[in-house]
Amino acid sequence: MGQHESAQQLNNRRREKDLLGEAWVPKSAYYGIQTQRAQENFDLSGIKLSLFPQLIKALALVKMACAKANNQLELLDDTKTDAILAAGKALLAGQHHDQFIIDMIQGGAGTSTNMNANEVMANIALEYLGHERGEYSYLHPNNDVNMSQSTNDAYPTAVRLAILLRHGDLVKSLASLRDVFAAKGEEFADILKMGRTQLQDAVPMTLGQEFQSFASTLGEDIQRIDGLSELLKEVNLGGTAIGTGINTDPEYARLAVGHLSQLSGFEFKRATDLVEASSDMGAFVLFSGMLKRLAVKLSKIANDLRMLSMGPRCGLNEINLPAQQPGSSIMPGKINPVIPEAVNQVAYQVIGNDIAITMAAEAGQLQLNAMEPLIAYNVLESIRMLSQAMDMFRNRCVRGITANRDRCQELVDQSIGVITAVVPYIGYDNSTRIAKNALETGRGVLELIREEELMSEEELNEVLKPANMIRPQRRRVAAKAANIA
Repeated sequence: MGQHESAQQLNNRRREKDLLGEAWVPKSAYYGIQTQRAQENFDLSGIKLSLFPQLIKALALVKMACAKANNQLELLDDTKTDAILAAGKALLAGQHHDQFIIDMIQGGAGTSTNMNANEVMANIALEYLGHERGEYSYLHPNNDVNMSQSTNDAYPTAVRLAILLRHGDLVKSLASLRDVFAAKGEEFADILKMGRTQLQDAVPMTLGQEFQSFASTLGEDIQRIDGLSELLKEVNLGGTAIGTGINTDPEYARLAVGHLSQLSGFEFKRATDLVEASSDMGAFVLFSGMLKRLAVKLSKIANDLRMLSMGPRCGLNEINLPAQQPGSSIMPGKINPVIPEAVNQVAYQVIGNDIAITMAAEAGQLQLNAMEPLIAYNVLESIRMLSQAMDMFRNRCVRGITANRDRCQELVDQSIGVITAVVPYIGYDNSTRIAKNALETGRGVLELIREEELMSEEELNEVLKPANMIRPQRRRVAAKAANIA
């Protein structure tokens, strides 16, 4: 019985070897021995490469570009090149992504990720050529798939490409959220409300102006994110180990970068100083900083919406957020602003990711930064979470917001903030005295102005028109001196 089990086990696995010796690998696996060792070593976040399909596709595109360059230089024959390109196309089509089993956080500056790609593509290519997986004498993960490459140029290039592949989704989500806020700005354009500074009544504005400001601040970041993405198009491909280009043809870097541009659709350029580019993480730091900026803005907007909707009976209650789920296990009828709260938490995570990226970027030594896997993971994760959070925010919150017009007007009528609108007409001292009196007595500002006949009814009606309080107006009279009596 034991012999039968042993034979069955042998039939389900294959023997591979590397620098450290030999090990069994599942026969069905497209990955190989180095990937398996990395899987055993790095059981950290539980987040595998397979959860980031853009990174897998980026690795495939880099390997395909390098194969084409090596073929053009007559270093890789047509048969092997075609097989590697076929393997790359399979990965681009979404096949075999489950074979990328390594944790995103790993030691080795990305070597494990690079070898995961080399081994998977080699075994796909071997099957394309009619051979068994693991028969590396026909096509080798290092000698052929990784030809003219090092992890230290192939991996950073793939990470940059992966970010660019996700970048479009991020911008689309951001633009869509901006547009929904802008539409709400138009919908609420005629609803007068109180503006507030430092959580205190300030001066009147429209609810439309408030929502348009949300749209404007998000719109600013679309161009900035686009601009920073250009920094990611400078790559060190061809620099190999430390940027000197050891083990490459003099024409290789130019050809490889050119093929990568053609295959990916992004106009990549070779870094001027490949040694510098092999260790510098500055582009990632800047891009992550931009993601943090967007996260801060989203969190502030989420805070504002929660505050404007608080109540419903004992708070501001100027707007209604769409109800998504019951809010309490003990308080019947309670509805919580769960969508904005979730946006807040995503923002906090992105801010934390940025701190980790900053520390990892600083931690590079000499000609390499070994912490790049953490940078790659956190940038890609921040993009993923922000994109999904903005889609959720748009579809499950902002789109369904309604205004409580009467409540907004009630708060304007009750506020002493309207006194600011009459300062140019009755003077600062009179306005201060009226405001103080209103606070102490609970009487209305307009009532007191009328009582003292500081302004005629006609003047008051003109000044207090919503259109005249929410934008600059030409003054028609000089301020009256203070009434000392």
